[in-house]
Amino acid sequence: MGPGQDRVGGNFYDEVGGQPVFDRMVRAFYEGVRQDDLLWPMYPEHDLEGAIHRLSTFLIQYWGGPTTYGDERGHPRLRMRHAAFRVNPAARDRWLLHMRAAVDTLELSPLHDATLWAYLERAAHAMVNTFED
Repeated sequence: MGPGQDRVGGNFYDEVGGQPVFDRMVRAFYEGVRQDDLLWPMYPEHDLEGAIHRLSTFLIQYWGGPTTYGDERGHPRLRMRHAAFRVNPAARDRWLLHMRAAVDTLELSPLHDATLWAYLERAAHAMVNTFED
C-alpha cells in the first residue's frame, strides 16, 4: 500500500512515531535553511512559526496523521503555492541538503528512511519551476 494508507502494522505516521517525529524533522530542516543564503530569503522570517506549522502539518497529513493541513488550508496544490518562488535546480539541491540532514536526525529504520526520502526527493524535483539562475 502507498504512503498514509492503513496496513497490518498501522500507517507510516504511526510507525515512525507520529507528530513529535515530524515536528522535530521540520524544525531541524528550518535550522539549516536559516543558515542558507540561497534559501533563507524565500522563507517568511516574520512568519517562520507559520511556515514550520504548514510544512509539519502537510507532512503529517500526507503520511497518515491528522488532517489539520487540509482542514486549515484545503488541497495542498504544492506547485501553485510555490509558483511565486524561483525554484531552480540549485534551490532544489539546497532544500534537499537541509532536508537530508533533518531526516538523518530522526534515526529511522532503513525502510522508513528510504520511503520518506524517496517522497521528499520526488517532491523537491516537482517544485522546480525555472532553470535560470
